[in-house]
This record gives sequence, structure tokens and C-alpha cells, in this order.
Amino acid sequence: MIPFTVVDMQIVIGAAVFVLGGMCVLLGAFVLVTRGYSRDIRALASQTARLGQKGMAEEVTGLVRSATELVGALNHLVKTASGAGLFLITIGMLMIGSAYWVVTQIQIA
Repeated sequence: MIPFTVVDMQIVIGAAVFVLGGMCVLLGAFVLVTRGYSRDIRALASQTARLGQKGMAEEVTGLVRSATELVGALNHLVKTASGAGLFLITIGMLMIGSAYWVVTQIQIA
């Protein structure tokens, strides 16, 4: 068995929490950049706008209503992805802060 002192354990815990926090921050940034407003969502939004205009020109209310609901769903999708990214970044920053606090509590005798 490896003999760990309390100081060694605090350093290991602080390092592990710091690494996990850094990974959360990077993952959150990745989610914000890639899932926020991707090329597919832009294409779908532009096609939906065209569909809505065509429905208004031909006076098809069901088509316009469906296009409006689709745009609302796309808006909700973007908000959800952004919220998940911001949540991961926040959790990562809290973990990095707590790792700093753990390391500052080390008292070398």
C-alpha cells in the first residue's frame, strides 16, 4: 500500500478536480461553438422562411402555421444547446475554483 499523507491526498484531490474542471470548460466551449447555430440549422431556418412566404402567397394557413412552429422549435433548439454549453462552463469554473480552495487549505507543518 502506498503511504499517503493528508497533504498528498489534498494535492491529488485538488489536481483531479482542476483537471475535470478544465475538461468541463473545454467541453462547454466546444458545445457553444459547434451546436449553437450550425450550418444545418441555418439551412433549415432559411428553407422554413421560404416555405412560410410561399404559404402566405398561396394563402395556405396550415402551411404558415407549421412553418411558424418549426421556427419556434429551431429557436428552442439553439437556446437549449447554448444553455448546456454555458452550464458546462459554469460547472467547470466552479470546479477550478474549488480545486484552488482545496490547494490553499494545505498546511505544511
